[in-house]
Order: sequence, then structure tokens, then C-alpha cells
Amino acid sequence: MLKDITLGQYYPVNSVLHRLDPRTKLFGTMIFIISLFIANDIWGYLIATGFLVGAIALSQVPVRFMVRGLKAIVFLLLISISFNLFLTPGEAIVSFGFLKLTKEGIKVAGFMGIRLIYLVVGSTIMTLTTTPNQLTDGLEKSLGMFNKVGVPVHEVSMMMSIALRFIPILVEETDKIMKAQMARGANFETGNLIQKAKNMIPLLVPLFISAFRRATDLAMAMEARCYRGGEGRTKMKPLRYRKQDCITYLVYIVYLGVITVLRFI
Repeated sequence: MLKDITLGQYYPVNSVLHRLDPRTKLFGTMIFIISLFIANDIWGYLIATGFLVGAIALSQVPVRFMVRGLKAIVFLLLISISFNLFLTPGEAIVSFGFLKLTKEGIKVAGFMGIRLIYLVVGSTIMTLTTTPNQLTDGLEKSLGMFNKVGVPVHEVSMMMSIALRFIPILVEETDKIMKAQMARGANFETGNLIQKAKNMIPLLVPLFISAFRRATDLAMAMEARCYRGGEGRTKMKPLRYRKQDCITYLVYIVYLGVITVLRFI
């Protein structure tokens, strides 16, 4: 299960999406997320599906690697679908006591499941095609306007980038600690909920110690390199929009426009 977490990982391929400006990809991810909440019928989701399939094809990331990250949200997906399936009022098809399976519930649950899956896959595409450094630069440049009102944009972007970078590191560290504890006789699978929670202590304690140690090492490394925040810093590779970014922005506008029109007709 731990190896199925793909959020925060970078997949090095020389694809069209990899070559796009990180600001373009951040904006595209935001547009895609907004479109999923605007769409309310099958045609809207079909267009969103086409947009997502096109992005996956352009990224050149294997579909199996991308879909693997969905295993981590199966439990959340099942809970969300179940609640919407049986608790949505409408024309009842089957009744189980106070629970009713309705036609409206099937529709809402189906759209909710698709929405959650697309949200995860769409966000994963951005992290798989953008390095942490590019992501930091893109966030800082996109949110630069907030510097004028005293928001430390560079520091916020740096923290978000470090958090994303630490996800695969901590997942790998958790896997190593779990295997080491299992070799010593630890059992993380059997028992009731309370027993399972107690069994997690031998895993969580060394994981927290390792995380704090890594954070201390990172802080010392940044201090040794005279890191003092974003004030006065220059970029080795400044971000510049190219022709392909302008074309991509146009595609975003057309896509969101079509989804919006379908919502209100």
C-alpha cells in the first residue's frame, strides 16, 4: 500500500507536459479541479475525461504507474460513494430499513466517485511532470502579488515544496521501519482496532525520530548555505513563457468555457 502513493514523486521523461512552464501546469490543475465541480451531467464529465486522457497521453507517464496511486484512496472512495448512494433523497429503488437506494443517489454517487478519482489523477499528473524546484518557482511567481500585502510567498512556496518532496521519502522510510519491525515479530495486520493502534507505536516512534532528524539536517544544510529567505534572491533558471504555454492557456480557456456552457444550458 505504501508503495502505491505516487503524490509528490517526479517521473523523469522528456514529454510535452514536462517542458511546460510550471505556472502553466499549476493553472491547468486549478482549472481542471474547478471544472469537475462545475460539471453536473454526463456530457461535462465526458469532456473532462477527454481532457484528462489527453493530459496523460502528453505526459508519457505509464498509466499503470499513475493509476497505482488510486489504491491509497479506496477506503475514502467507498465511504463517499456509500453515503451518497443510500442517504440521497429521491425515488427509492430498494429499501434496507432507514437506508434507501434511490435513482438520484446512484447518479450522485457515480459523479462523486468519478470526481474523486479525477481529482487525484489530475493532481498526480502535475507532481509527476514537475520537479520540486520548478514547483517552488512556479508557486512563488504565481503568488507574487501577495508579497505586496506582507505574505511571505517565497517561504510558503518553499514549505509546500519541501512537504511534497518529503512524502516519498517518508513513505520509503515507513516501509523500511515496518519491514524491520516485522522481522522482529511485530504484527500490523491482526487484532481489533485498539490492538492495531497499539501495534503502530513501534512504527510511529522511530518514524517521528527519523523525520525530525531529517528536518534538522535539512535546516543545518540550508543555514550552512546562507539561506535567508526570498529577499534579494535571484534565479539560475528564470521562468519564461513560450509559445506552447500560450497555446495551452488557450486550450484551458476553451475547455472551461465549454464545461460552463454545458452547465447552464
